[in-house]
Amino acid sequence: MNKNVEVQDLGVKDYKECWDFQEVLFKKILELKIKNRREETDLPTPNHFLFVEHPHVYTLGKSGDKENLLVNEEELAARGATFYKINRGGDITYHGPGQIVGYPILDLDNFFTDIHKYLRLLEEMIIRTLDEYGLKSSRSEGETGVWLDVGTPFARKICAMGVRASRWVTMHGFALNVNTDLGYFDHIIPCGIRGKAVTSLNAELGVKEVPLQEVKEKLLRHFAELFEAELTKEDTTV
Repeated sequence: MNKNVEVQDLGVKDYKECWDFQEVLFKKILELKIKNRREETDLPTPNHFLFVEHPHVYTLGKSGDKENLLVNEEELAARGATFYKINRGGDITYHGPGQIVGYPILDLDNFFTDIHKYLRLLEEMIIRTLDEYGLKSSRSEGETGVWLDVGTPFARKICAMGVRASRWVTMHGFALNVNTDLGYFDHIIPCGIRGKAVTSLNAELGVKEVPLQEVKEKLLRHFAELFEAELTKEDTTV
C-alpha cells in the first residue's frame, strides 16, 4: 500500500479548471487500478491532496435540488459568481475567497475501504484543527460536515463536505470557511438544510483575518496523523 500523498497548493483557481484537473488525476488512478487487475501487476497507485481557493461559485451535488439556489443567472452574474451542477454527493454550497477548499484524491485501497470512515476522518481533521483555535466543534447526526453548537438553536456550519468515489478512489472534498464573506450564503439554502446558519473561523474568533497558510499546515498535520500518511509537498500549479 502506498501511503504517500502528494500535496499541491493550487492558489486561486477557476472552479471548472480545477474540477477538470481533479478528473485527470482521478482517472489516472482508476486506469492504473484496472491495469493492475487485468495484468495481475502490483504497481503503486498515487494519492493527491489539493488545496485551492475558488472565485465566487455555487456548486450543486448530483442529488441536490436547484430550488436551493435562490438567485437566477442574471443575479449570479451581477454578483460575479458562477454555478455548476457537479458529480459529488451533497446538495448546494458556496466556494469563494477566504475559504480553504481541500480535494483529497486518494486510492482508499492504500488506507482502508470504508467511505463512511473516510468522511468521519475528514470531519475529525477539521474538528482537531478548530480545537487548536479554541473552538469546540462537532458532527451533526445525519448531516455531513462540521458544526458549532450542535443541538442548540444557534447551530451553525463551518465546514461543508461532499465527495465522489469509484473503485475506492475519491475526489471532491471539503470547504472550510476561514475568512469567507458569509453574505454569499444568503443566496442559497446551504446544503439544502433550512433554518441553520453558517459561520467562519474569523467570525468566531472575532478577528479580521486568520492566515490561510497557518490553517492549511494544521489541517495537513492532522490529516497525516489520522490517515497514517506520508506527505510530499509540490509547488506545481495547473
